[in-house]
Amino acid sequence: MAPKNLKILSNQCYHHITTNALFLIIPSLLFAVIINLNHVYNAAAASILALCISLSYFLRPRKVYLVDFACYRHDTAFSTHRDTIMEKMLGLFSSGSLSFMTKVIERSGAGEETFIYGVRDFPPKSSFECAREEAEIVLCGAVDDLMAKTGVVAAQIGVVVVNISTFNPVPSLSAMIVNKYKLREDVLTYNLGGMGCSAGLIAVDLAKRLLQVQRNSYALIVSLECPTSGYYLGHDKSKLLSNCLFRMGGAAILLSNRPSDRHISKYELSHTIRTHRGAEDRSYKCVIQEADKEGTLGITISKDLPSVAGEALKANITALGPLVLPISEKLTFLATLIGRKWLNMKGLPPYVPDFKAAFEHFCIHAGGKAVLDAVETSLKLRAWDMEPSRMTLYRYCNTSSSSVWYQLAYAEAKGRVRRGDRVWQLGFGSGFKCASGVWRALRTIPPNEVDNPWLQVIDQFPISLPN
Repeated sequence: MAPKNLKILSNQCYHHITTNALFLIIPSLLFAVIINLNHVYNAAAASILALCISLSYFLRPRKVYLVDFACYRHDTAFSTHRDTIMEKMLGLFSSGSLSFMTKVIERSGAGEETFIYGVRDFPPKSSFECAREEAEIVLCGAVDDLMAKTGVVAAQIGVVVVNISTFNPVPSLSAMIVNKYKLREDVLTYNLGGMGCSAGLIAVDLAKRLLQVQRNSYALIVSLECPTSGYYLGHDKSKLLSNCLFRMGGAAILLSNRPSDRHISKYELSHTIRTHRGAEDRSYKCVIQEADKEGTLGITISKDLPSVAGEALKANITALGPLVLPISEKLTFLATLIGRKWLNMKGLPPYVPDFKAAFEHFCIHAGGKAVLDAVETSLKLRAWDMEPSRMTLYRYCNTSSSSVWYQLAYAEAKGRVRRGDRVWQLGFGSGFKCASGVWRALRTIPPNEVDNPWLQVIDQFPISLPN
């Protein structure tokens, strides 16, 4: 047997023994006690106790750890000024459409420089081939960094979840990972498509559920978007918005349910909350891919989006609040609710819990300035709380579901994440969906990690932004 395979086998044996030590020791001790008991009732009680302990051990929820994550570090060759973007649009759009897109970009909260793949040959001769190239560059860039920094080998990965919305090639991107990194034959692979910017946290929730039933395993999550596959070349303003907002980006995340990985992991997953408002037509249709009157395919972003997102956020935090808020906030909220509903105190304003008492760090999906403004106002957050989201939007624009990971990387690069800190990642997506992921830092994160995408420029941030 090759030395590499022997090393893998020894690691697996070590993890199995350390993980199941309690189960092996306790029944053995109890059995020793039982055979030395003379009274039949004591023997029966001891047997029941052994059974209960064994069952509670096997049925308890397994803790899930975030070993590490890596955001795609953009090649400087893809850095593009907004003037260049608009120059490429000349001749493809009417003056009215160009004026509209210019105003949207200027008001979006994005900086003058952003990262775009394929813009120099825009529009691409084949949007499919261009998107496949973009996906492979982003996907492999993030996964290579993640595997290098964690030292995990392909044979240890038991679950792969890839999420991407508008580009779904055959074979799937999860199959691309299996092929590229030569994963084992029994690996569980999932490809989430069409689920919008909340899909990254939905992928975390799915991986968590799979790790609850698969022992001693790693789950690899890759969240990315390929805007080149969805450029809209028509004249419907509601579909032109996607051209202005979405840019290339991605992140790879490694989760583990191995107790022995706790000491090397960055975070422990505390909660995942998913809210789906798709049963309501207005929510379902507020972000939808469809053809315009000329038959050109694009993504319609409705004017209802801010209000729909607000409703989804309210439902999501209503479910999340009881799990994370301190008792003082819960009691205040309950007292206000009783006063308004049962004591007819109509003049009493609804109480918005102070989520700053529950979290030290906020990673709000960088969907656009209007979205961030609405969340900041609704949750009464400070400029400091919103800084990772606004700076991510400024530098990278909307990278879809991966934006919350660029934001967490920003907080780490600033040296803000301390042991015990709680992180709230919040994503919004078509459907309409809202998803939350709550993490607790297991150690203080050093700000100088070489693969952090912010490392070379972090001293330039935060940048003062216009209102």
